[in-house]
Amino acid sequence: MHRATSLGELERSVMEILWQSGTPLSAYDLQDRLPATAGGGRPRAATTVLTVLSRLERKGFVRRERSSRPHRYRAAASREEHMADLMHDVLGEAQDRAAVLARFVGRVSSEEAETLRRLLDG
Repeated sequence: MHRATSLGELERSVMEILWQSGTPLSAYDLQDRLPATAGGGRPRAATTVLTVLSRLERKGFVRRERSSRPHRYRAAASREEHMADLMHDVLGEAQDRAAVLARFVGRVSSEEAETLRRLLDG
């Protein structure tokens, strides 16, 4: 999966809907759930939604289920997996990983720090 910076606003909106859904959705289902376009308040065109889904599929964010018509789409990974991948990607780009980790850990709450300790010990 690619980094979130490669997702446009509409792509992020589609992903949020798919993550929240828990079940595969058609482009028409997504069209109904997406916010209307700015200005005129018209719903997104089905072709626009299909284009976005095609891009997300190429980027590895969604999988298409071809067993039914219309095709249904689902997230290729959970929101949590995606966020973990993003964190890993950012860390991988750091020249000084230890410094980045130190700054990250220095900014977490005490509850988050305890969660990190449990996860690292487990």
